[in-house]
Amino acid sequence: MHPSASPASAPQITDKNARTPWAWTVGTFFGIGWLAPRGGGTIASAVTVALWFAAAKALQPTPTGLLVGTVVAAAFATLIGIPAGSVIARELGKKDPGQVVIDEVAGQLVALTLAAPTWKYTLAAFILFRALDIWKPSPVRQLEALEGGTGIMLDDIAAGVYALLAVRLLHLFHVL
Repeated sequence: MHPSASPASAPQITDKNARTPWAWTVGTFFGIGWLAPRGGGTIASAVTVALWFAAAKALQPTPTGLLVGTVVAAAFATLIGIPAGSVIARELGKKDPGQVVIDEVAGQLVALTLAAPTWKYTLAAFILFRALDIWKPSPVRQLEALEGGTGIMLDDIAAGVYALLAVRLLHLFHVL
């Protein structure tokens, strides 16, 4: 045992070579999770919104095509984010490491699922998702208690669902 390590301390990997490359690439959303010690989730959400908006404008899909594409992207981010988050949490010895931002990507995509590709809808989905992800109204906060990548991902998915519903209500009441 290394002299500075105590038997009760959680195993933390500091050697970059000992990290699982695919998990760190996916979990940090290609390194975005390393950009800011605080605020990495907001940066990842903003990049997600920008990519979604750019793709919607460039590809000009039908509303159904945009819906399907967004749902597929959110599902993919979630399904790959769960194992990636679990690996990173284990390798860092932390329950919900701040470097993992794939959860914000998935949650933000959920919030955008029924949004029209206009700046008003996109901005509303971004602001509402970030606010709800930070606030974590019930049962969002309780989902964090789930083990590993499941807890890391599902609280953001739930915040995304709340944001999606809020955007739809804003649309229904002609605010957007």
